[in-house]
Amino acid sequence: MADPIPAETDPVRAAEAERFYSGAMERVRRLMVALCLLLSAAAWWRFGPRAAGGFVFGCVIAFVNFHWLKRAIGGFADRASGAETRQSGQGIVAQFLLRYVLMALGAYAILTVSPASLNGLLAGLFLPVAAIACEAFYEVYAALARGV
Repeated sequence: MADPIPAETDPVRAAEAERFYSGAMERVRRLMVALCLLLSAAAWWRFGPRAAGGFVFGCVIAFVNFHWLKRAIGGFADRASGAETRQSGQGIVAQFLLRYVLMALGAYAILTVSPASLNGLLAGLFLPVAAIACEAFYEVYAALARGV
């Protein structure tokens, strides 16, 4: 059997690949929500409500952090390319730094209210890592199975 035409030389396959890979951010967001629900239920069952609550709180912080990071990177890219932006450079940097302040405040609040929830919070902050790993495995599968 002949090798398929590489996506770089076939415009139809290139468009299909572009459409597939451009949806990665939305898939990662959906994976984050699904993993949060699934893993918080598992944490509740295994470690109890305090750890599960800390995990959910960490997931919320991680989700907001991920969204703001995407916006900040887009803003930096727009500023670097000279495109018209709604936000000033100082506003982009301030929002970028605010993410870390919010994470620190969340960790402090959890630590003072319920120290048992701190491990759950820290685990929840790794939610984007798990979602991106799932997306990477899916992209490898799609590349091998469908040739995208």
